[in-house]
Amino acid sequence: MLKYILSILVTALLAFVSGLYLPWWGIAFAAFLVSAAIPQKPVYSFLSGFLGVFLLWEGLAWWIDNKNNGILSQKIANILPLGGSAVLLILITSIIGALVAGFAALAGSYLRRLIYPVPPPDTI
Repeated sequence: MLKYILSILVTALLAFVSGLYLPWWGIAFAAFLVSAAIPQKPVYSFLSGFLGVFLLWEGLAWWIDNKNNGILSQKIANILPLGGSAVLLILITSIIGALVAGFAALAGSYLRRLIYPVPPPDTI
């Protein structure tokens, strides 16, 4: 459980730093590296990458939305078929980023298993 929480936090931190210097898809590098470095089952790797970026992007989007009084998100939500819902726009944005990071983390987990195979359990 500690590795799971740690990987969520490190993924969010690295994704934030990568967002400062790389395009939006830099979150995939962050999730991939964290998942390759911290050994977990693939499902937990996917979930940690997903949750780390989902929480990060959700928080950043809400913060940016509050700083400009929702003007930009309202205009974008009117352009897209969202019925003008800024909340739905922020949720969809976060889910897209989270899926990218989740699949990158899954790939990192599988790469780790390819390099360091998991020994089969002993059966008696």
